[in-house]
Amino acid sequence: MVPIEKTLEAASVRLATPEQTKFRHTLANRLAFLTICVAVVLTTLAYGTVHYWALAAFALSAAGMICFWCVDGLVLRSVRLSRNALQWPLLGMIVLGLIQLLPLRAADNAGLPLSPARTLSLDPYATRLVLVQMTALLIYFVATLIFSDTPRRLRTIVRTITIFGFLLAMFGLTQSFTSDGTRVYWFRQLTQSTAFGPFINRHHFAGYMELAIALPLGLLFSGAIESYKRPLYAFAAMMMGVALIMTNSRGGIISLAAEILFVVVVAGPSLRHGERRPRAARIRSVLLRAGLAFGLIAVLIGGTIAAGGSGVFSRLLGTVNADDPTTGRAHFWSVTLDVIKAYPIVGSGLGSFSVIYTRYDSRNGFYRLEQAHNDYLQTLADGGILGGILGLAFLIILFGKGFTRRETDDKFRRGVATGALAGCFAVLIHSFFDFTLHTTSNALLFLILAALATQDSRVDQGSHRRGPRRRHLSRDTELEPAAAEPPALAAAKTV
Repeated sequence: MVPIEKTLEAASVRLATPEQTKFRHTLANRLAFLTICVAVVLTTLAYGTVHYWALAAFALSAAGMICFWCVDGLVLRSVRLSRNALQWPLLGMIVLGLIQLLPLRAADNAGLPLSPARTLSLDPYATRLVLVQMTALLIYFVATLIFSDTPRRLRTIVRTITIFGFLLAMFGLTQSFTSDGTRVYWFRQLTQSTAFGPFINRHHFAGYMELAIALPLGLLFSGAIESYKRPLYAFAAMMMGVALIMTNSRGGIISLAAEILFVVVVAGPSLRHGERRPRAARIRSVLLRAGLAFGLIAVLIGGTIAAGGSGVFSRLLGTVNADDPTTGRAHFWSVTLDVIKAYPIVGSGLGSFSVIYTRYDSRNGFYRLEQAHNDYLQTLADGGILGGILGLAFLIILFGKGFTRRETDDKFRRGVATGALAGCFAVLIHSFFDFTLHTTSNALLFLILAALATQDSRVDQGSHRRGPRRRHLSRDTELEPAAAEPPALAAAKTV
């Protein structure tokens, strides 16, 4: 007869097995995480993924991500899901686009020609294209939430973004010194835009730098990295900042200043940790971060002057038109407001701005404008009040959940959350002047930062070292089927 002690011991071992396999990474799981890291690089190098061929490749990679997710679920016999509320506004925007493709529009009061289908979208082809792009971005966002599930993977994706951001900044600076800004990769000639790095539009490069520089800034200001690594992170952040300023993007420079201010205010101990510190210590911490911020700004200005010469800022000021400091944006925005008034509920259709703009242009009507140079106004023009509500819900959830995730004992996690929120904040400031988030690579990095800022407690250092009895499940933890009670344990209970 088997002793009761050995029976209980065998039962406890069997009970531990589901906990050990809960975070087991299959080959498909590893490939999915690798795809996310590779996509950050390749979508940027492919001119920001704005051409049809690049968008098609990006959509195919998203389909491959679904295949990895399905194979991972089959191997583990469980489906990994996330309850992160940020998914729902994105999904709602896709549903809104599908509704706009329905043939529900009445005759145009202005007597303008309509598509035979009379869809709610004035440009159904563009709306379909936007839906493909948004669906692929949503898949990558959900995949980041699901597969970035350990502290090690969190560090891996943070280092990938930081290292690539530094290399991209060096490439952009090198290209700016060796060309006149009209060529991409030194061979593709441009006629109507100023290139910087792999981007056809220099403002989009500035927007990408705002996102990439955020993580090293958040880690530095939060004191979340070892002292011997700080010079490397500081140098990487400095070069990204210099590259951003060299683009001469006024919106980018304003956003960078706002980003640094955001980090100064938000970084440091979380609220529950700050309550344990004396008031004098908290004041010293704030003053130290403020001094670091001023020092960083001084280094950025000095580095920019050293790299571009004393005329770099005069060139920046020289881009301002005295008659119209907005360089035409005031007129673009007034026309966009007219579009919003004409289509207030569901908008004119996602991606239809270039078509509708010519109908409401108060000048000659022949000037084609692809974007409104203000993402907030264009969201209302394309998606109406419903689109505006979805966008506002996304921002509220992002910063509400992001600040909540900063309440952790893990310094690295707190620094990542701070930096990710700062990067999102900077791009949202830049969105008042430009349309950087319409570039696929920028939108992808923005959503990845949003996922890192709101990720659940699985990525906290030490969360996987605790035993099963001390395991903490957050609201966003993936759902796993409950393990059946082992026969040995049932027999032991009977005895």
